[in-house]
Amino acid sequence: MPRLNNGDAFPMLTLDTVEHGTISVARRLPRCRPDVPRVLVPLLQRATPAFARANEKLNELGIKVVALSVDDNAAAASLVEKHRLNFPVGYGVDAETIAASTGAYVNDNPRYFQSTGFVLNPDGKVIIAVYSSGAIGRLVAEDVIGFVRYVKSQR
Repeated sequence: MPRLNNGDAFPMLTLDTVEHGTISVARRLPRCRPDVPRVLVPLLQRATPAFARANEKLNELGIKVVALSVDDNAAAASLVEKHRLNFPVGYGVDAETIAASTGAYVNDNPRYFQSTGFVLNPDGKVIIAVYSSGAIGRLVAEDVIGFVRYVKSQR
């Protein structure tokens, strides 16, 4: 299973989302400011809500977040409501397809993505890829905010 490396183009994904209709990740992400990275993370009950709580700081920097879930619409909608997620959450995502195109680890039973996250540049290329095969090592909102601030300070 190939992993995405820095500089690799992120695969084109079209997602049915809980509250934002069907979106193309490639089209959704470039709508943000052209000088700001974006974040794509799988829906994780512990990590993803932290991105919602960091919404104000993420918005200040122009960072857009999209999350993926293997759950059906009802289960994903329940998590969106429970954690007040304020970004698109794709539901019913085929775990094998995502794993094959991104290298994400997938837990078998129950079925879910292990912690995987990507920060993409304005051209949709990977600038940070974080993979984990278990509970340790995940992309967190605070690290993304710090990284984007660093990137912007270098320009």
